[in-house]
Amino acid sequence: MYSHGSESLIQQARDIQDAELQRFFSRIVKLTQGRDFGHETIDSLQRLHLILSASRTTRMLPTELYARLLSLLLSSSVEQLQVLFSAVLRETLPPSGTKLNYSQDTGSPLNSHAVGLLLSQTVLKDDLSSLCGHLLQSLECRSADGPVHSLTHTLPVISTILSHNPDCLTEDHVTLLNKKLVDWLRYASTQQGGGTSSVGFFTGPRIRQPGPVTELDGSVSGDFFTVLCVGQGFTEDQWMNVHSFSLLRHWLLASDSISNGNALAEAASRLQLSLSLSHSHSFSHSTDDRSEVDGSVVSMVSATSSSSRLLPPKERLREKAFQYCQRLIEQSDRKAQKRVDTELQKACLVEAVCILDHVCMEDVSQVYRAFPCVKALYGRLSTDLAYARVLMPIAQFYLNHGELAAVECESVWKLVFGRFPAELFNEPYLAHELLRFTRLNLEHLRARVPQYTHAFPNLLKFLAWDSPAVLEDFIDLLPSLVTPGTAVELLHSLLDLPCLSATLILQLRLAFSPISEAAGRAHLSLEAFRNPSYRGLFLFLLRGEAGSGDTIARLGKLHELLAEAVDWPRVVQSAQAVPVLLHVYFNAVVTVANDNLLAQLISVLLERSSLLFNIPMYLKETHRVFSCHLLRFCKLRPSLVVGQSHELLEFAGTTANAYSKEAVFTNVVWLLGEYLSVTSDARCSVELITSCFESLEAVLFEVTSSAPPPGESPVAPRVITSLMSALAKLASRSHDLIPRVSLFLSKLCSAAGRGGPAVWCPSEDDLVAIVTRGEELCSLLKLPGVAQSVLTPPPSVSAPRWHRDVNVALPYQLRTLTGLAHLH
Repeated sequence: MYSHGSESLIQQARDIQDAELQRFFSRIVKLTQGRDFGHETIDSLQRLHLILSASRTTRMLPTELYARLLSLLLSSSVEQLQVLFSAVLRETLPPSGTKLNYSQDTGSPLNSHAVGLLLSQTVLKDDLSSLCGHLLQSLECRSADGPVHSLTHTLPVISTILSHNPDCLTEDHVTLLNKKLVDWLRYASTQQGGGTSSVGFFTGPRIRQPGPVTELDGSVSGDFFTVLCVGQGFTEDQWMNVHSFSLLRHWLLASDSISNGNALAEAASRLQLSLSLSHSHSFSHSTDDRSEVDGSVVSMVSATSSSSRLLPPKERLREKAFQYCQRLIEQSDRKAQKRVDTELQKACLVEAVCILDHVCMEDVSQVYRAFPCVKALYGRLSTDLAYARVLMPIAQFYLNHGELAAVECESVWKLVFGRFPAELFNEPYLAHELLRFTRLNLEHLRARVPQYTHAFPNLLKFLAWDSPAVLEDFIDLLPSLVTPGTAVELLHSLLDLPCLSATLILQLRLAFSPISEAAGRAHLSLEAFRNPSYRGLFLFLLRGEAGSGDTIARLGKLHELLAEAVDWPRVVQSAQAVPVLLHVYFNAVVTVANDNLLAQLISVLLERSSLLFNIPMYLKETHRVFSCHLLRFCKLRPSLVVGQSHELLEFAGTTANAYSKEAVFTNVVWLLGEYLSVTSDARCSVELITSCFESLEAVLFEVTSSAPPPGESPVAPRVITSLMSALAKLASRSHDLIPRVSLFLSKLCSAAGRGGPAVWCPSEDDLVAIVTRGEELCSLLKLPGVAQSVLTPPPSVSAPRWHRDVNVALPYQLRTLTGLAHLH
């Protein structure tokens, strides 16, 4: 909230009248005519900014004032004034018909504030193209007295323009920037910039003679300058080298989408490159045995530098980018003297491998040159998990080009889907990168990486540790992990996610504090985690691959051991994610499951409804998901009810389930009453119907004749009505049962209608509804033939499609009415 004084100023700014505002505009025009800006001018500009920003609608500046402020922004060398001018101009729009002018009398490059403003207010493609042309022309300027950063802001601005509208660059623009990037990347100075120092008794600075740049380990650099070179000062072209590398990958991606000549010319240039490289390599091998012995990157770069001069600018930039990245990989093998430089090496390696990957994607002939270098880098870094962020782009390189190069990639996938999730599940950066890599390459991973679909126990560790951050990733990934071979185990793993979360917390606590404290929060769980007799339970949760078993035999015991973890934040968060993922899982499993798998899943759902981690909301939501998809499975395959009748009857015949698992119990009872018939499956017999009837009758009698067990609430009215309806449906298919169910329902209605609430139904309104339902069923059962068609109508009646049936007159009538409506 604003203070009272601030609100007063804002209100004054909003209430200013147009006549007064126009006089204020004219005054600012006069004040900005001079070269020096005093306090009055600065104060007026600040007031103008307040008026424009506080207005609820966009106010337009007069053309003269707008042009004057834009001119001052373009020509001013004082950054504080640049900030003020750009802030004012950002609150308005260019006057209608005004042509943005990028020309400058000073000839110096555009400052960053001016470029940001022009970019935000330039909409037309021609204006963007003109702005790009002006920015590229500014790259040719060399101001010896200007600041070092005078050119460096231009490249990020061009990168931003490309992100939003890459079509605004012409072929001439692309060619010019390709040439400039080649010069900055490959031909930057190798001498340090000027520096000063104080020596001996002399207090004044003495200019030190610039020496060569050094490597991160302190040795003198023996080849061209890169971002990993060190010096006491840097020249402007060295700064441009650094900035060029920072946007090189984005530029290569963007420029490839811009037309750059016909495909035949490009193919010819690539052929010329291959021939030139082969000639250069043969020449270098015959004249320099050292390159053949040590295989240094320096010799390879030197061998190809002369041949690359014959290439078109686009191909030449690719070649220089290739050389630059190879040199970075060679430099990263040196031990840095400072820790911050080690992190710089990792960041540069990530970028270098990504650029090599892109170059090889554009020109497959480069794969054979790049793979030895990347393979050696992988061999050097794969044993050190501190380089996990570097190994992810290497894995992308193997995935994209490993098949072409005929390279064995199994060790890479064991590392990515094995050690990374198992040991670095608590690293948020790695979790983001690995899951992003998986999402972007789903099709390739499923086709080329057999380990992927069996790696879900490891991948779920990311979800168990930080489910809010990665939930969206797993919503995308989960369908790809569902196969007929993994479906059952994956379902158990999802249901055990809260237990996995608690186990990961215990694992880390044990690693950081091997000796438990007597008053520790997880004292009992830690003791269980240490206990060898329970070690197998936790090791199963922490397994790395699928296939060692579906679930834990002593799952109830595991829940007891982790009972104190039910309120841990990470455990609660993972429990909240499970119902969402279960919906995704069941939607996916329907597309791949056959009858046998669906029957197996029904058994799992009924069994696991009693074996869930004891978090109340988690239990309720999971039961709701179970009931929804159990119904869906059986509607999709009605024969499953007869095939799984033993499990369904065992579940529905247990009275305790009516109290603790209302949602699942109600739907199981409905399924038995709806689909336990000959029309659903020819295997259905009278004995099976009678057995089901007796089980449901016993449950209904028990819940309506006694009070609920201690600690339980009375059963919901929908449970009672579903039992009554199921009994009536079963009796309509076996007429011998009709007198039995009619007598039972009559007694139930008589006992309930005596007045006052019953112990099993405290609500009088609910009791009235139950009695009404019972009377309706009794009336229907007096006519057995009618009862069956009313209680279980055939699909043609329950889901009519008369508007599409050509054998009735309704479609003809609809078409006639439609034609008459069109006539009017």
